[in-house]
Amino acid sequence: MSQFAQEILNHAKPKWATMVRQNGRKEGKAEMLLKQIGHTFGQTPDWATEKVNTASQERLNAWSENFVFAHSVDDVFADRH
Repeated sequence: MSQFAQEILNHAKPKWATMVRQNGRKEGKAEMLLKQIGHTFGQTPDWATEKVNTASQERLNAWSENFVFAHSVDDVFADRH
């Protein structure tokens, strides 16, 4: 392998690597939120699981913050501005 190619592999951050890392974080956040909901409120409703699994990282962050003060599953997903 040429030195140029080696330098690119050693120093460049491929776009796919960043995407994989971000997806892993998102999946981890979703999994944790679903576990917290289940442990606190009982079985997680299917609709909540679907929402969490299709949400953006930003929404997952907001719902995770809501969870701290939630008294029900609905409270977790309440729109708080």
